[in-house]
Amino acid sequence: MPEASRWQQGGTPKPKLKYRRDAEIRTTLQELLVYFIFLINLCILTFGMVNPHMYYLNKVMSSLFLDTSVPGDERTSFKSIRSITDFWKFMEGPLLEGLYWDSWYNNQQLYNLKNTSRIYYENILLGVPRIRQLKVRNNTCKVYSPFQSLMNECYDKYTSDNEDLDDFGLKRDTEWKYATSKSNSPWHWGFVGVYGNGGYIFTLPKSKFETKDKFIDLRLHSWITRATRVIFIDFSLYNANVNLFCIIRLVAEFPATGGILTSWQFYSVKLLRYVSYYDYFIASCEITFCMFLIVFTTQEIKKIREYKSAYFKSIWNWIELLLLVLCFVAISFNIYCNIQISLSLGQLLENMKIYADFYYLAYWHIYYNNIIAVTIFFAWIKIFKFISFNKTMSQLSSTLSRCIKDIVGFAIMFFIIFFAYAQLGYLVFGSQVEDFSTFQNAIFAQFRIVLGDFNFAGIQQANRILGPIYFITFIFFVFFVLLNMFLAIINDTYSEVKADYSIGRRPDFELGKMIKKSYINVLEKLKLKKEEKDEEKMERSDDWADQARRGGFDEDEIRSAEQMKKWKERLEEKYYSTEIEDDYQPVTQQEFRELFLYAVELEKELHYVSLKLNRVMRKLSALQN
Repeated sequence: MPEASRWQQGGTPKPKLKYRRDAEIRTTLQELLVYFIFLINLCILTFGMVNPHMYYLNKVMSSLFLDTSVPGDERTSFKSIRSITDFWKFMEGPLLEGLYWDSWYNNQQLYNLKNTSRIYYENILLGVPRIRQLKVRNNTCKVYSPFQSLMNECYDKYTSDNEDLDDFGLKRDTEWKYATSKSNSPWHWGFVGVYGNGGYIFTLPKSKFETKDKFIDLRLHSWITRATRVIFIDFSLYNANVNLFCIIRLVAEFPATGGILTSWQFYSVKLLRYVSYYDYFIASCEITFCMFLIVFTTQEIKKIREYKSAYFKSIWNWIELLLLVLCFVAISFNIYCNIQISLSLGQLLENMKIYADFYYLAYWHIYYNNIIAVTIFFAWIKIFKFISFNKTMSQLSSTLSRCIKDIVGFAIMFFIIFFAYAQLGYLVFGSQVEDFSTFQNAIFAQFRIVLGDFNFAGIQQANRILGPIYFITFIFFVFFVLLNMFLAIINDTYSEVKADYSIGRRPDFELGKMIKKSYINVLEKLKLKKEEKDEEKMERSDDWADQARRGGFDEDEIRSAEQMKKWKERLEEKYYSTEIEDDYQPVTQQEFRELFLYAVELEKELHYVSLKLNRVMRKLSALQN
């Protein structure tokens, strides 16, 4: 058929289709190769930020300050503090002994300490520790009138409005006077409140004996009162052997219910980024990362201009935009952290007799690490964009996209029942079981029940009637009914998709076949693999015909079968080739005529087979009679 008539009939010229498909294949392979280089660079960059020594430094410090028992009571440590008496024992015992290491284990001074403490002989105490207390005012809550004769003071939970700003006690030193903080550190989120940066603040002396006298004086003059709501113990260490800073915060909260709740934060961070040759290699990876980011951003801008609103219809484009946004946020955090470290580190180390506030530096550095972690997570997820060209991965994506409506409907029903049980558990067991102490805890506790992690004894002890009823019905409806419904939706949809693929539907082009085809072409060009010649094909065809003659087929049947085989090969090459661009292509009159003739020949063959079967069945019936 002439080229012009083929265009008029709605078809696409074969050479044009093949050229466009080859161009798309080359573009996809190039994008995959470039993206793998980018991903490897990003992995090197992220793993270069993490050091295994971070974990061990946190572990050894937490063991020293959290697990060391107070003198005379081996069961009491910072983790198990429950009263003000236990708190002072910790301050005058494990904390004091842990902060001041002024001599070797045999009481010999082997090196010049330069008026600093070296915890475990390797970690320099930067500056001096700081202790900070926050209080609330009296009468911030109301005592019920019949009880006013028994109690005329009332201290509510901590809020910024309830905070006490007045001096108290001896009113002579900083620990008795309220001071606003000039720190850039964020507010602390504790168990029972969110606490600001001001308070009643004092720093510890360089001398161990002076510090002990200070603690005794504060204890005797009741520095901790009923109005106390939280006490922070902050200090920072530096280990030059592994180039790591360890920023430590010990927190003791004094809730309005009485008692003490303890928590802690150990941040091991690498604030000095570029020291060794490996650090400079990481810096080169960061520069390469920025270059990749500029290239990817330019590509996405061109795509948005080209496709306009259609660009946002693809989920992969949304993931691409999210990845770019995360990369830019990570770069912004990195620049901010480096600027703050360069400006603040020198000032913090100028005077070693004051508190060195490294907490806000560590805080922003941890946020930077979190952003990088999320970024590399989505960077790995993007690989599915290329793997989806594989048949198996294409089936998976088709399954998820086809059943998304059913999953959304199921999710609505699931969460209605799930939140109903969460509220039931919170109201019934909230005052007795820690896992249900808040509504958020109740939600996560139910997810743990689904995974097999539950405390049935605590639930039963909290309510002997509703406890077992709640547990059994929750397991039945959520685990046995709803989860199996979810699996049934996925399984049925996957079966439908697999059936579609088994009758000929397949991805636009499969990445594995593309790579294999390119590999074979390279071998043929390098003359490492010989091309199949027409003579070999003719020999195989003659062998097939000889086998058919030996099988008892006549010449007419053999010629008809050869014609059917040629038509089948030609049609399969045209309609099942990976060179077709879209799922739907216009059919020309010539193509329709060929398909019609092929269908007619199939009908003749089926009729011929039917006659043969009828003849055989009649012979079998005659033999039986």
